[in-house]
Amino acid sequence: MNKSRATLALASLVASAALAQQPAPPAPAFAGPNLSPKGVAAMAANCAMCHGTQGRAAPGSRVAALAGRPADATVEAMKAFKEGKREASVMHQIAKGYSDAEIAAMATYFAAQAREGS
Repeated sequence: MNKSRATLALASLVASAALAQQPAPPAPAFAGPNLSPKGVAAMAANCAMCHGTQGRAAPGSRVAALAGRPADATVEAMKAFKEGKREASVMHQIAKGYSDAEIAAMATYFAAQAREGS
């Protein structure tokens, strides 16, 4: 091994050791929920895949329509999913991803949507 390669290897080893001594970076600070009208509409859009655009389920769907549903009924259902008290295929996992404030905001959003044909 020539002298420049040895020097480079030694410098690399010293740098690696110095990096190993550095403290771990702080955990990321996540943004709080965006409960503005646009933020709530964006969260509610996640429900469209199963519950239809703006909570209007497809005619004949076995999935509950959310549009026009009383907010307290939606909050209660989400709470039951979140606590595992209501059977579901995926809703118990989805519900766990939202805070109580986010669930209440989306429930109010869907309650304000006109039902299909209204």
